[in-house]
Amino acid sequence: MTIRVLLVDDQPLVRAGLRVLIADVPDMAVVGEAGTGTEAVRLAREVLPDVVLMDLRMPGTDGIQATRTITDSGGPARVLVLTTFDDDEHVHAALRAGASGFLVKDMALEDILGAIRVVAAGDALIAPGVTRRLIAEFSRRPPASMPRPPASMPRPLAGVTDREREVLTLVGRGLSNAEIAAELVISAATAKAHVARLFSKLGARDRVHLVIAAYEAGLVTPPR
Repeated sequence: MTIRVLLVDDQPLVRAGLRVLIADVPDMAVVGEAGTGTEAVRLAREVLPDVVLMDLRMPGTDGIQATRTITDSGGPARVLVLTTFDDDEHVHAALRAGASGFLVKDMALEDILGAIRVVAAGDALIAPGVTRRLIAEFSRRPPASMPRPPASMPRPLAGVTDREREVLTLVGRGLSNAEIAAELVISAATAKAHVARLFSKLGARDRVHLVIAAYEAGLVTPPR
């Protein structure tokens, strides 16, 4: 299946570079480009992309509001944010708006392609270092200022087994599935299955909301 990608960035050179990158792979196609959030929302309705590669800082309707509008529309598109992490407020706002992943603009091109595939498959891509950064930021903030998980997420962790609680703790610490497998001496497939069950049991939209759930449940010790 070809992954349909909508490129959203107010810098034409960035869009051009991404377009050339995606044109070189057989399983992806650029179905549209937008230089503003308003154009992104319109094109997301018209071309029905699988993944929207979204810049955050744009004139007019920014990437955060565009992300919120696209994810609230009920359409198939999942939003993968491009950011330099210069401003954590933007990261947290994008999380609240429904972004399924975060990329650093200067990351390796192959990693960008991999991230698009991960998000298109219905998973979330939050680099472990980014996850740890978010947790550290959460620990410095009063609870009212933290991004909130979906309202459907049960509290407390009803129905979560002891092993799943261990896995959730490690997700909250920012470990990838491979790192969780190594920590618990289980296979990567088993770790992935545990994470998938946590998505279902907790009603979490994506991995970053599992991080928030772990933090709010007291499973993660704030960094000192």
